[in-house]
Parts: sequence; C-alpha cells; structure tokens
Amino acid sequence: MILLFIGIFLLVLGLNTSKFVGPFSRSGSILKGLGGLLILFGLLFSMLVQVEAGEVGVQTLFGKVQPRILQSGLNIVNPFVEVKHIDIKTQNYTMSGVTDEGEKQGDDAIRVLSADGLEVVIDLTVLYRVLPTEAARIYRQIGLDYRNTIVRPITRTKIRDNAVYYDAVALYSSKRDEFQDRIYKSIEANFRQRGLLLEQLLVRNITLPRSVKTTIESKINAEQEAQKMQFVLQKEKQEAERRRIEAQGIADYQRIINNELSDKLLQYETIKANKEIALSPNSKVIIMGNNRGAQLLLSDK
Repeated sequence: MILLFIGIFLLVLGLNTSKFVGPFSRSGSILKGLGGLLILFGLLFSMLVQVEAGEVGVQTLFGKVQPRILQSGLNIVNPFVEVKHIDIKTQNYTMSGVTDEGEKQGDDAIRVLSADGLEVVIDLTVLYRVLPTEAARIYRQIGLDYRNTIVRPITRTKIRDNAVYYDAVALYSSKRDEFQDRIYKSIEANFRQRGLLLEQLLVRNITLPRSVKTTIESKINAEQEAQKMQFVLQKEKQEAERRRIEAQGIADYQRIINNELSDKLLQYETIKANKEIALSPNSKVIIMGNNRGAQLLLSDK
C-alpha cells in the first residue's frame, strides 16, 4: 500500500513537471514512468495477502467488514481492503488463586457462595477456540479482545450461577464431576452463540473454608480410626475362633483316646517301645510287667 501511494505521488509530480520545457520535461517523463511502475507493484502486492497456519483473515473495506473469510495461505484481495488476522487455534484462559499462574496478576480465583452459604474458591482453566466461519461476526460485534469481553465474564458468571445448587462439601467431593459437567453445558451454549467453541473446562482446584476443612479432616480421621478398630476386632475374633477350634480338637482327641484305648492296645504299644529300646546301642533300663506285677531288667552295653 505504501508503494501505491508513493507511485501515485511520483506520477502526479511527473505530470506537473512534464509541462515545463527543457530538462524539466525529461525529468517529468522519468517520474511518470517510475510512478507508474511503483503503482503497478503496489497494486500487485496489495492484492496478495498471506494468512499463517492456524489463522483466518477478516477483510474490512473503509470500515465495513466483508463476509468472505480468508483461509491460511496466499489470498488475492481487493488492494484497498485491510486484513485482520484472527487466531483459530486452541487457546486457554486460566483463573487461579496462585500469583503469576493465571492470566491476571495476583489472586484471580473465582469466589462463589454454595447452597449452605459458605464461600468456596475455585481455580479454573478454559480451553476454547474461535469458530472460523464466525470470525467476521466476532470482529464486527465483539472485536479482537474477546478473551476479556466474552470468555472471562461469562465463565465467572456461569460458575457463580451454578454453584448455588450445591453444598460446599458436595462441590469438594461427591458432586465435583456433576458440577463441572453442569457449568460446561451452560458456558458452551453461551460461547457458541457468540462464535466461540468451548473445548474443555478444567476445574483445577476447589478450596473450602478452613472451618469446613477441619471438620472434614476430623471426620476422615474418625472414619479411619473406626476402620482400624473394626480390623482389630475382626482379628481378635478370628484368633478366638482359632483357639476354640484348637481346644475342640484337643478335646476330641482326648475323647477318642479314652474311648478307644484298651489293655491289649497298651500292651502292644509297650512291647513295640521296649523292642526299640532293646535294639538301641545306648544304656537302657527296661521295665516290663502288667497290672499284676512288674519285672525290672537292667542291661548295659
């Protein structure tokens, strides 16, 4: 575009100079030729616009947004249009309570009131992108700063609107996935109406009031102690059962011995034991006899 204006300036200057006679007339011809050449190159370069990968181009002609969207690559356009490049890649917007972690400096976490009236602090990351077909409408209705115009306020508002349906402890534990799905659907519909596509909503952290956290920790500790006590009681019960079974076995054994043991069996077992002792190379004392009397035999090898 600059070459075009320079060429027009030289052409006008050459036309005025050529009215003179002599050397000025020759200079005018040179200026006209150079001006015409610059105008030609200026028009050529002004008609070619390169759009980078992951972007689209929105054309404006004298302030009016044109409907045709320029795709990535080399495009031929009206030399008088101005092209605005809009990013259509996935973008993220983080709102965090940690300094320098989010898009805003300082504590930018979202503070909401739960159904039980407690303040809950939520850290959140929004993954979104511009719909290519809606780029012209976004530029015309919203502008290029759609992050602060649409993404941030809608996200924060929808989270506050939906958090009031849940208790603080439920948000932190059992209802966390349900809450995330609920706010995703709410924000996704609002984004789409404005030409943005919500890809993912990440609830990174939910911080409860200190008093609630203390209560939860006490409850968890009590549950752990109860589980530990149940384990100890179960172990003692199993040990008592083992001892009962062992005692029952001993009692059964004694009953069987008392019922089955006879004089002949005792005599037979005594003979076997004496036989083993007699065959032993060690010194021995053998006592043999029955209920009528006993005989003592001493042997030494």
